[in-house]
Amino acid sequence: MTGMQTSQTTSSTARVVVATTVALSFISFWRGAAIVLSDLASSAFYAGGIAEQAIGRSAPWFILGVMLFSFAVRSVYMEGCSMFVRGGVYVVVRDAMGPFMARLSVSALIFDFILTGPISGVSAGQYLGRLLNEIAEITHSGLRIPPNLFAAGFGLIVTGYFWRSNIKGIHESSGKALWIMQVTTVMVVIFVIWCPLTMLMHGVAQVPPPPTFSNLHFSNESLGWFQGTFWITIPAALVIMAFGHSLLSMSGFETLAQVYREIGYPKLRNLKLTANTVCIYAVICTGVVTVFAGYIIPDSVRGSYSENLLGGLAMYLAGPTVVRLAFHAFVVVVGVLILSGAVNTSLIGANGILNRVAEDRVLVEWFRKPHPKFGTTYRLIDGVVVLQVLTILFSRGDIYILGEAYAFGVVWSFFLNSLGVLVLRFKRHDQEYKHPGNFMIGGREIPIGLITTTLTLFLVALANLGTKRIATIYGIAFTLLLFAVFTVSQRINDRKAAGEHRKGLEAFNLDAQAEITDESVQARPGCVMVAVRDYTQLAHLEHVLRKTNLRRQDIVVVTVRVVTGTGGYDLRNEQLFDSYERELFTRVVNMAEKEGKTVDLLVVPGIEPYDALVQTAARLNASKLVTGVSANVESCDLALKIGHAWERMPEPRMPLSLETRAPGRPATYVNLGPHPPRLWPEDVDRVHELWLDLSGQLGSHLHHRDVVGVALRRLKQEVRGDRREDVLADLACEMLADHAVELAPDEDA
Repeated sequence: MTGMQTSQTTSSTARVVVATTVALSFISFWRGAAIVLSDLASSAFYAGGIAEQAIGRSAPWFILGVMLFSFAVRSVYMEGCSMFVRGGVYVVVRDAMGPFMARLSVSALIFDFILTGPISGVSAGQYLGRLLNEIAEITHSGLRIPPNLFAAGFGLIVTGYFWRSNIKGIHESSGKALWIMQVTTVMVVIFVIWCPLTMLMHGVAQVPPPPTFSNLHFSNESLGWFQGTFWITIPAALVIMAFGHSLLSMSGFETLAQVYREIGYPKLRNLKLTANTVCIYAVICTGVVTVFAGYIIPDSVRGSYSENLLGGLAMYLAGPTVVRLAFHAFVVVVGVLILSGAVNTSLIGANGILNRVAEDRVLVEWFRKPHPKFGTTYRLIDGVVVLQVLTILFSRGDIYILGEAYAFGVVWSFFLNSLGVLVLRFKRHDQEYKHPGNFMIGGREIPIGLITTTLTLFLVALANLGTKRIATIYGIAFTLLLFAVFTVSQRINDRKAAGEHRKGLEAFNLDAQAEITDESVQARPGCVMVAVRDYTQLAHLEHVLRKTNLRRQDIVVVTVRVVTGTGGYDLRNEQLFDSYERELFTRVVNMAEKEGKTVDLLVVPGIEPYDALVQTAARLNASKLVTGVSANVESCDLALKIGHAWERMPEPRMPLSLETRAPGRPATYVNLGPHPPRLWPEDVDRVHELWLDLSGQLGSHLHHRDVVGVALRRLKQEVRGDRREDVLADLACEMLADHAVELAPDEDA
């Protein structure tokens, strides 16, 4: 117990238990792979066309080479995940190389996420617009859509849709990602079967030239600042430049670090399965299919399909025109699904990274102010969306410009992450997994494989600086802007932290616990758990403090620090317990001291606050969960959300009572999970009347429970049969008559 009695002096420090492990709903490696592939596999729709515009007809082999190189990048992320460094990407790089490099790494990663949205949305629009034009041409319609203008408009619409979804806090589930990847797999399998059949029946249109120095044909734009320099006479330099133009096909690996935290036991084994599944799938989906396009689509027309390469491949397969057009439409549908999902991933990822930076006090709290209705960090989301919209408008739907800028962000993000892991290899020795290629020299392990991967990424990153003029200018300007924002914000936070000492807030003793149990919190089983977040709405806590007898039950006050599903690592104590939590618990302590009662204080990080609450209640063996209700939220809606979170927990689930309170409305009481219902008196009378009517024929062995059991079984049959709509209508009338929620008598309600 914290021992916060009214007789305590203000100089004592209250104990706050801080859970260092985020409360998660764990997923299988299949679902984890689906989430990563929803981002990574989307590049199959645009990477091949962009690379061919930049380096010529040998581009398919470079795309395939990049996908094979992805196994090395996979190993970098797996080693980083296995160390499970607390504090997010920013803290990993900061601990390895200092704050300056940490800011650069975050800037590159955010640049990557911000470009993911525009290139995915515009690419989806290109596929859809060009399909409509092909249909118009086949049907001899005079309607023609400007592809770039249509693609830009479509990208803006998709971005706007997911902006609203993220403001509301509606994120795509792993189940939906798995479904999208299942549909995508159908498309890939059809390509893998149909393409070889086409080559057997019709032969190949041409063989893509091998990736040699003589077969590289750069445009003036793709050479950038290297045009006219001696570098373009060096074969190795040109190969590195070509590799850099193809690297965007590997975008999406940063999602692997995010998913690792949610993968179920055994964690490292499932991480390996996830990473290997992702790489093998990407080699086939992006690498092999792009090579097929190089073989099947004639050189004379392939340039016109650079923005919708897979759509062009579908139209040049063997078979009737109607069948090919139908498959082309299916490819476009799959593309719109997976590319639109990547837009959503970019918003979630950028918002998550910025939240992690803010949690490390590198952004002022103003950015993290929650939405008054939905509770999301809407200012960060708004800022990301504004940048994405400006990027789409600037590109005017040109997928090549977006692809060049995107490749710039991807490679620098990969390189800085790989460099951080390399430095930590020499600073730490707790890696559960290591990048392959380690040799013992003079009794010391030398990570040759990791060094080679990091050096390769560095050379490609340098090449991209010179070959991508627009992307370099845009990226450097963005990095400097974000660096300035970080620097100013950190200075403001430092002054604010100094002012908090003068403000007289309570001092707290943070006790980090990897796992929360009733022993770690020192609360007896059957305790009352009170959820708090808004320090201006603590009326429900005041009621619990007044009514609870501490000789029978302990009181645990819990706040959920909502963190995002991105970043790959858990948070440190000072990130979980910031100025807001200090202000919140200062008021909790004052209320407890006023009532002369003790409470336990607990901070729990979680991605879904309701899941975190019920999981914590289960670990504490709490008998009751008490929570406040916002003015714009119905008590029954809140109870339903918490009830669904309780149902998502694995068996066995202990019974838990839920009490919701808000000023000016009656208290609501709900028993979570299966429980005997509280019947209205007229319902009891109705059961008794039926029993009286039936017992005359069935005799004394008929009981009231038999009547209820038969009624429930027949209701179940009707709900699952043809009379479902009638049952729903009757239930709706019953809910209106009974005011939807059963209210227990309460003298203070």
